[in-house]
Amino acid sequence: MIRNVLTMIALLVPAFVLGADAPVTAPPEATGMKSLFNGKDLAGWDGDPRLWSVKDGVIHGETTEANPAKGNTFIIWKDGTTKDFELRLSFRCNATNNSGIQYRSKHITDGKVGNQWVVRGYQHELRNETNLPNVSGFIYDEGGKRGRICLVGEQATWEKEGKKLIKPDLVDQEAFKKLFKLNDWNDVVIIAKGNHVQHYLNNSLILDFTDNHPELTFSRETSEVSKDFGSLS
Repeated sequence: MIRNVLTMIALLVPAFVLGADAPVTAPPEATGMKSLFNGKDLAGWDGDPRLWSVKDGVIHGETTEANPAKGNTFIIWKDGTTKDFELRLSFRCNATNNSGIQYRSKHITDGKVGNQWVVRGYQHELRNETNLPNVSGFIYDEGGKRGRICLVGEQATWEKEGKKLIKPDLVDQEAFKKLFKLNDWNDVVIIAKGNHVQHYLNNSLILDFTDNHPELTFSRETSEVSKDFGSLS
């Protein structure tokens, strides 16, 4: 199924320097942000035209029984690659599906793939749910072997031997239920600096992850931004 909605996507390259202690709330939006979506059409984006459109100023993705997707498929931002960045957007999903934001990812164009819009790398999960751990914000290794790399509420690192949990309670079940807006728009900030990433939801830090895995599934130098089924504005 396709997933539903994002608004005001913007990217900053390079990002500001992060301090040793992660802030509880998201930093204010920096000057010089670059808009990735013009609010009118899909210029600068590449996705299956059967599934993606612009409706009411947002990028909208939808599958139906008559018009299904051939495996996981994404709409991919094609106007550049990123190193360190800050990504800001809003999203809305319905209750019957989930979606994701790919970053630190690679567009896969060789081998046996189900369609021409397949990517591999970090996926910031998007879901219309409030019961941990199946909620918006965790990192999934799309196309890789590590599965759910870091869950909402965790501050963690990934070493050669696997994940090492530093702090398990950046946000707990009760706090997340108050934080997330079911059936409504939610704001996301993703900050990536080298192998360190932070996810913020509605201005609150929900995940802090440092990846020291010896065989990373993404390039630390350049990566692409893409959206799996949904809408952006």
